[in-house]
Amino acid sequence: MTAIDQTLLDSVERIAREAGEAIMAIYGREFSVEEKADKSPLTEADAAAHELIVARLAALTPDMPILSEEDTAAFTGADASGRYWLVDPLDGTKEFIKRNGEFTVNVALIENGVAVLGVVYAPVLDVAYLGLKGLGAFKVDAEGRQPIRVSEHVQGDCWRVVGSRSHAGAETTAWLEKLGQHEMVAMGSSLKLCLVAEGAADVYPRLGPTSLWDTAAAQAVVEQAGGAVIQLDGTPLSYANTAHILNPFFVVHGISSQDWAALAQK
Repeated sequence: MTAIDQTLLDSVERIAREAGEAIMAIYGREFSVEEKADKSPLTEADAAAHELIVARLAALTPDMPILSEEDTAAFTGADASGRYWLVDPLDGTKEFIKRNGEFTVNVALIENGVAVLGVVYAPVLDVAYLGLKGLGAFKVDAEGRQPIRVSEHVQGDCWRVVGSRSHAGAETTAWLEKLGQHEMVAMGSSLKLCLVAEGAADVYPRLGPTSLWDTAAAQAVVEQAGGAVIQLDGTPLSYANTAHILNPFFVVHGISSQDWAALAQK
């Protein structure tokens, strides 16, 4: 059985960076945009990153199933140990098309419904966020690899809320009104969760549709940084049921469980 350790994390980071290089080769020129059945966009960069990641993961862990956004039909379920790779080859395709740099490569290892390893790589920013159960969470940028930690919100301070550039709705607006004084930071892709993980934001409410592969890698980072990604009923977001690829609504936060319980009752 494959050991879930620093060596595996390093290997997955390299794969994500390779995928980032493939994406950037297309990002720098004109590219085609198609529309999938769910009306979401698909570019040749999504396909190129998918092919590279799947090939590299298959070579790294030959017996581990892979669930990728770009080929869900190939996934036959988790292995006997409840493990599988969960991949979004290019998270934030709309941001890619807009050329604003806020897109990522997401690779997570799931074990019994829990994201135990996650790599989020932003090719334009050349920043990686890493999470490994039992080891911690890290940010890798031009200054090297540094451990990261969520920021505890101080009662009475203005909430730093991160939100989507491409998705918003009445439910989110109502939730923010209950939250109280806050300032919004707009961000694309799974970078929203990573901002909470590194303490640059306090909370990210997602009261809109997402898929399993949108969140898993970043959830590993958030949780290993001391934060939480929870459904509205207070339970952690889970990846155990792959028959349903859509996540329920959730909130990402770094505050204490006691403070969160009080906030959730508003």
